[in-house]
Amino acid sequence: METKLCLKCKKPLKGRSDKKFCDDLCRNSFNNQAKASSNNYVRNISNALRKNRSILEGFLHDQKTLKVTRENMIDKGFQFKYHTDIFINKNRTSYYFCFEYGYLELDNDMYLIVRRND
Repeated sequence: METKLCLKCKKPLKGRSDKKFCDDLCRNSFNNQAKASSNNYVRNISNALRKNRSILEGFLHDQKTLKVTRENMIDKGFQFKYHTDIFINKNRTSYYFCFEYGYLELDNDMYLIVRRND
């Protein structure tokens, strides 16, 4: 009879014939390692979205709207490719949002920062 080994630590398994891991620690470690690459991708995007939101919030403070330059946003670490929503108003103007904070591209590399009132 062949002895089955734990998929994580390779120790011999005792107990049920369909057992794959020696304990919960090995099972969790194995599954976390297997999902690490897809979790890293999602985690990195979530971090970028949170950072973008924080930057927009930092610009706005207690104001309703504020104009800032693209360079100023980039200097703070803003990444324009990450946003959670696009709102197109009746004039066909596109506002890009990171959660409740958004921005509208204006002329001359200027942006209008806004906060959604939902």
